[in-house]
Amino acid sequence: MAMPLSPTATPTDSPTAARRPVGIVGTGSYLPSRVVGNDEVGARAGVDAEWILRKTGIGARRYAAADEATSDLAAHAGRAALEDAGVDPARLDCIIVATSTPDHPQPATAAIVQHRLGADGVPAFDVNAVCTGFLFAMAAAWRLVADGGRALVIGADIYSRIINPADRRTAVLFGDGAGAVVLGPVPEDRGITAATLRTHGAHHEMINVPAGGSRYPARLRDADDDAHYFAMDGRAVRAFVTEQLPLSVKEAVEEARTTTSDIRHFVPHQANGQMLDEIQPSLGLHNASSHRTVAEYGNTGSASVPVTLDRANRSGAFEDGDQVLLSGFGGGMSIGSAVLRWSRR
Repeated sequence: MAMPLSPTATPTDSPTAARRPVGIVGTGSYLPSRVVGNDEVGARAGVDAEWILRKTGIGARRYAAADEATSDLAAHAGRAALEDAGVDPARLDCIIVATSTPDHPQPATAAIVQHRLGADGVPAFDVNAVCTGFLFAMAAAWRLVADGGRALVIGADIYSRIINPADRRTAVLFGDGAGAVVLGPVPEDRGITAATLRTHGAHHEMINVPAGGSRYPARLRDADDDAHYFAMDGRAVRAFVTEQLPLSVKEAVEEARTTTSDIRHFVPHQANGQMLDEIQPSLGLHNASSHRTVAEYGNTGSASVPVTLDRANRSGAFEDGDQVLLSGFGGGMSIGSAVLRWSRR
């Protein structure tokens, strides 16, 4: 079953407990400075720049510098979101980092980010739902700060380190980046109104990095083994998203007690521009502006939704009270959507 996080539910089951509205009160993002064009990735993958643009809608992406790790990108984005919200990092109630490319197997990348931000003592942990990770992390934070607290939620990934440059199915799609939001109290009729999450574990092999964990430890084979690279069955993933994304959107909209016609903004995971063009008509979002960053940044994994959200926010796209739909999908296979009423602070 889906995991609905009802706007009327309370942190406890007490009928007298009151859930305070929680919404996005700040956004931030960080993209590495190195721009990698289609000619560069295409040469290694055996395709030309025009083929990449036609198949994916991607013209460029960003790659992290050699001395940048996921925590570095995450800390930059988190700091920008905190500044936008006017929140002191020491006053946060939790920090959640969504990533499938952590700095290390352990400790959590969030612990390193917490230290970088000067938020000593604030609970910090990672979430890995691959490219849906930001939606999972935001939904968890929404529940955790239902009593009026504040949370920093970051999506950050460095896929350039795990992509096989010769694999045209993946090398042309992915880039690096980080996006963040601060959740906090908002007026009574604003904030997050629904978040629905699903995982379809029967399809866990559609997207994976086989090596490096307890089933296939890195020490068992040479590090150059292809099992250490990100792998994806693109056609199967497309079929999964085509079937499941409309269901996810429908669940979230119903949970929010609204309609697709009332959604004014759609911020989807930036997986593939062509795929989004094909799927969006089936979602019923006829009055919604679709926000995209895929052409400039490619697929930045769990960062793609918050990066795109931050750009839309800073461009002034959202009006007070606008209903915004966020949707993500990724390995696991995981999928999630959230609805919120935007609050102008």
